[in-house]
Amino acid sequence: MAKTTSLHCRVVEGKDLPAKDVSGSSDPYCVVKVDNEVVARTATVWKSLNPFWGEEYTLRLPRGFHSLTVYVLDEDTIGQDDVIGKVSLSRQQISAEPRAGVDSWLSLAPVDPDEEVQGEIHLELQVPKQGHPRVLRCHLIEARDLAPRDLSGTSDPFARVSCCGHTLETAVIKKTRFPHWDEVLEFKLEEGELGEAVLSVEVWDWDIVGKNDFLGRVEFPLETICRDPTKGWFQLLPFPSTAEDHGGQLGALRLAVRLVEDTVLPGPYYQPLIQLLTEPILCPGQPPAGTALAVLEEVTSGESRQDVATKLVKIFLGQGLAVPLLDYLTTRELAKTTDPNTLFRSNSLASKSVEQFMKVVGLPYLHEVLKPVVNRIFEEKKYVELDPGKMELSRSRRISFKGSLSEARVRESSLELLKGYLGDIVDAIVGSVEKCPLIMRVAFKQLRRRVEERFPSAQHEEVRYFSISGFLFLRFFAPAVLTPKLFSLREQHADPRTGRTLLLLAKALQSIGNLGLQLGQGKEPWMAPLHAVLLPSVTRVKAFLDGLVAVASTEEGEGSVLPELFRPSATIKEGYLHTRTAGGPMLLPRFAFKKRYFWLSTEALTYSKSPEWQARCSIPVPRMRAVERVDEGTFQHPHVMQIVAQDGTGQLHTTYIQCKSAQELWQWLWALRQASSANEAMLPTCHPGTFRAGRWTCCLQPACTAPGCSRTHSTVALGEWSDPLDPAAAAQTLYGHLRRAGAQLRPAGAEGPEGSAASEPPGTGQAGGPLGGRLQAVLQDLDIAHDAFARRDGAPGPPPSSPPAPAAAT
Repeated sequence: MAKTTSLHCRVVEGKDLPAKDVSGSSDPYCVVKVDNEVVARTATVWKSLNPFWGEEYTLRLPRGFHSLTVYVLDEDTIGQDDVIGKVSLSRQQISAEPRAGVDSWLSLAPVDPDEEVQGEIHLELQVPKQGHPRVLRCHLIEARDLAPRDLSGTSDPFARVSCCGHTLETAVIKKTRFPHWDEVLEFKLEEGELGEAVLSVEVWDWDIVGKNDFLGRVEFPLETICRDPTKGWFQLLPFPSTAEDHGGQLGALRLAVRLVEDTVLPGPYYQPLIQLLTEPILCPGQPPAGTALAVLEEVTSGESRQDVATKLVKIFLGQGLAVPLLDYLTTRELAKTTDPNTLFRSNSLASKSVEQFMKVVGLPYLHEVLKPVVNRIFEEKKYVELDPGKMELSRSRRISFKGSLSEARVRESSLELLKGYLGDIVDAIVGSVEKCPLIMRVAFKQLRRRVEERFPSAQHEEVRYFSISGFLFLRFFAPAVLTPKLFSLREQHADPRTGRTLLLLAKALQSIGNLGLQLGQGKEPWMAPLHAVLLPSVTRVKAFLDGLVAVASTEEGEGSVLPELFRPSATIKEGYLHTRTAGGPMLLPRFAFKKRYFWLSTEALTYSKSPEWQARCSIPVPRMRAVERVDEGTFQHPHVMQIVAQDGTGQLHTTYIQCKSAQELWQWLWALRQASSANEAMLPTCHPGTFRAGRWTCCLQPACTAPGCSRTHSTVALGEWSDPLDPAAAAQTLYGHLRRAGAQLRPAGAEGPEGSAASEPPGTGQAGGPLGGRLQAVLQDLDIAHDAFARRDGAPGPPPSSPPAPAAAT
């Protein structure tokens, strides 16, 4: 059993941000923090005061987290980035609406350095019961993960302790964020001073010039210390906020945040539910409306439909039944459709399931087809515009030295560029039949067959093409061209000029996906010059779709592709990085790191001089004990992480890896933490520096074997398509949706409380009994299992000794 806390966070967009650059604009990006730990960073949107990011993160968090903070910053090429503002949400605010969470525009607040604290302090506080006068002993042991306040990326921390009007200070420990004081400060307590007195411990960064910088504080009621000695690590807190409401002067940020707390039972407990869901696929003789899948479809609301679709696709892929699942759902959708022009237009469970299926199995295919053209568009940064109302003729100075160009010449040059880009995209797509994953081709072949059965007349001949192109172009290729960052085609969002080019190309692809049926009917007549290119492309796309579904049998493909798709050695991430190992020759950082090509799979992190090089080194994923960032000042480079691994003899070895950007650093951190998230014996602490010149650069400890001075982090940020295949977690999500809709699942004629056996018709819970009763029985068994595990963890009471046996399929 595993208790999970997941935070679904979508950084949507910003508006009315202040200009931070001399050009009158900004280059904004967001940093997401959970309890002062950076867990995500969006890409930068260049030259925009109303940026759109649209980036989603699923964060696996410790159950005791307190708050989520999103900072908006302006990226600068030279010097430090400018802080624009922040939005903070407490756990209570996020969980106030368990299902909907927070989804709204939030005004940015200013960032006060005295409120931006981080880290913890290790204290031992006691007042001996004997003696007169009584003495308060405050043992300041150490602190960790303090905020860097100096340009070197460190601080010079000291502690200031105040009690009953008296103040004492520790020594200053220079150039560290992990000070070890090991000092005892004593305060004499006079009679009558214990009432409401408070012990205050503050941490400051000492500066030789100017005032000291605040690093955090913690307070304890004196009465509590006198009653019971206090010892442990305590989170440093800011001074009480005095920030005023700036009335939206810093702009606003639109966030969608939802907290999900779940207990995932061992996999066998979910087998009866998975069996009920797969029953209509394995035993297709049942009435379509009387299956568990049909019930799930009926009770799934619009806001949760994508989540349910993703989990269903993952479960059925694991069972080797994804194609039959899509066939079942699309057949039900076809049965409800009377007008073929509206087919699969809505965000139904069938449409969302096909969309998520394409993203899960087809992302490598998408990259192979679109990435070369998308990269060229980003690199060339050509000015393209067809809309007369948006043309900026002053830009022509960059194109010609003969003065401003006319509107006609700008349109002509734009049209030629668009024709070239669009031609290359269409060529890549129509020539990709053999590159398309076999399982996708099988699914589309089955879909076409069902559409032809539902609309067999000659007047509906176009529907057999549109049913596939609507998914492949409108929900796959066109969105990826419009926002390449969201499909991992690029690491950064497009600048405004490139973004406009991508938007026009996405519109053109949508017209092709609609088979040109809506050309001339839109509200954008300035797109008409492209029609001469679009109509011939439609003919080629139809031939492409015919070739796509020309596979031998619908029974081929899924069984053979699943081992390839989910084999343990499948590559999760790859690319060039720089690396060095701890204990190597002490060279300058520029020469100490060597460029290597890395591959990460669920089995190992492997690297060599180049992708073709045969001699390779590897770090087995099961032997990883920590994956952490390295302090910026350690190697005079800001984007370094470390992997601590354990060899067969139990010895720990550290490998340092240098990335070229903060975005790349976080992508590799997430991927490595995700791959190693199931490892046991992970280290609770590590050193965020390196051992050099006889001491650790982070905490200044002289022993190479000294325990780590910083906590390790297990937070994993995942994308909805790249989540690992976890049937138990997916089934728990579906169970949650069904349980919340419990009133709709009660068998016909049932009375009394939900799940009451006395009110269920004969045969309830037995194989072959009414579906409503069987599903209720499965859900009730899961309720009992959850209650039993909760009693085991919270109060005496044995957990179930074994999961319920699956019922036999009818």
